[in-house]
Amino acid sequence: MTGESSTSPPEPSRRALIAFSWVWVGLPLAYGLYELVRKATQLFTG
Repeated sequence: MTGESSTSPPEPSRRALIAFSWVWVGLPLAYGLYELVRKATQLFTG
């Protein structure tokens, strides 16, 4: 054991990396979902 608690908050640099990773994955995902909904509405509404 290293003595660190598993429930302690991550250090700031790691927190920034986690936030960047979520943005890196989340933005393309959100754009893809937006395009999917846009194309699906065109498909079903004519």
